[in-house]
Amino acid sequence: MIRADHPLLEVAEHAFARQPLRIVKGLVSAYMAYPLAEHLEKRSVRPRLALIRHHYRLPLEQRMAVAKGRLADILHHAGQKVPYYRDLFASLNFDPEKVRRDPAYLNDLPYLTKDIIREQGERMLSQPLTQVRHHACKTGGSTGVSTVIYYDQPAADYSAAVTLYARERIGKKKFKTELHCACRFPDVAVAQWPSREDFKCFAMNRSNVFFDRVDEAGLEEIWRTIKRRQPYLLHEHPSTIYALACHVERKYGGGKAFEVFESSGELLQPYMREKIEQVLRCRVVDRYGLAEFGVMAYELNGPQGGLQVFESEGWPEHRSIDDGNELVFTGFRNQLMPLIRYATGDRARVTKGANGFVLSDVIGRIHDVVPINGVAHLTHHIMDILDHRVGGIQEFQIDLRSLKPILRIVQEPSADTEEIRRRIEHHWPNAFTIEFVTLADLVKVGVRSKFRHVVTA
Repeated sequence: MIRADHPLLEVAEHAFARQPLRIVKGLVSAYMAYPLAEHLEKRSVRPRLALIRHHYRLPLEQRMAVAKGRLADILHHAGQKVPYYRDLFASLNFDPEKVRRDPAYLNDLPYLTKDIIREQGERMLSQPLTQVRHHACKTGGSTGVSTVIYYDQPAADYSAAVTLYARERIGKKKFKTELHCACRFPDVAVAQWPSREDFKCFAMNRSNVFFDRVDEAGLEEIWRTIKRRQPYLLHEHPSTIYALACHVERKYGGGKAFEVFESSGELLQPYMREKIEQVLRCRVVDRYGLAEFGVMAYELNGPQGGLQVFESEGWPEHRSIDDGNELVFTGFRNQLMPLIRYATGDRARVTKGANGFVLSDVIGRIHDVVPINGVAHLTHHIMDILDHRVGGIQEFQIDLRSLKPILRIVQEPSADTEEIRRRIEHHWPNAFTIEFVTLADLVKVGVRSKFRHVVTA
């Protein structure tokens, strides 16, 4: 084994980024490594991908009939197996079979929120976690207090299959390379190569570019890595790639290093799309996903077709609230922890077009830039550090209105205050004044008193 930063690996990376080795590597990845990885990990993604392809070859009327049936089926399952829903349906005398005939009967049920999920705990599960293979996924906290969602294995496999299908639709076959931007943790030693993660990336025909800052030095490092690897698709938050486009425009006047930018994780603003397309000379594709369900809508037919909802995976609604319409989903696949009429916290309207349900007027997560000891960081990077290196935190907020930023922490009831403080100081020495507060103490901004992770005025 050798260190992952060995110069020979960089030479090999440069060689395999170009033809003919590029296509050879892609074909081996798609048709040999991926099936092997699927077998070793006891996953079943490709069969589910085939089912999703079949679904979207059906006429719209048949697709909607299938969706209505799946909606009724998950309601039946929840009413029989999940304690929270069993009691709820009984109290309302709710009959899931009515929904099979007319989805409007879904309105007889109340909305599900993060607060209910946290309050009900194990009563949201159809069986004990010890009895089933499962995956825990923590929500980001940008639309409510962070909450843990548990996926069963079929739901996780369907989620992976949806992503593969969506990318197929925009021309990204498995043999074409992809690159993901990821958080660089400051306390991680250089890994040995090859590792299990290296094989996973090879099977996915994917590589990662790790970064921890979005100042000139950090953005230049990202750009040089992308230029060296020449991926077909780049996946990252739009705020990061918008900052990259501005950097490339200032320093080089523009440049091209990939074909498609897939925006994810936060709201893609029109000015961001325009700048990224013009400066980086790529096609921009938007998607809507969330930790609770995975990818649920995608620009399958270009920007003009809008964000098309995957009705094979869930039923969309919106509800009117004080400041607009809140997006609501009922997921079909996760039988371990069904989420029925889940209020996402994101703003959007659901309309029905020629290709099915479409999301419009989407207003979602927004990530800010925060200076930490003079270096610019994005809030999603800070979230990753707090989640994966500090732990024990329900929510956080950074107040930049004072000379030294204030980091407000809402800790989990069982967390150790001093341990949280020690770990924060380890990662960002003397960068913040740390305050431990309750949710009610977090500052709301704007005329509608909305929560933001960063307070500036």
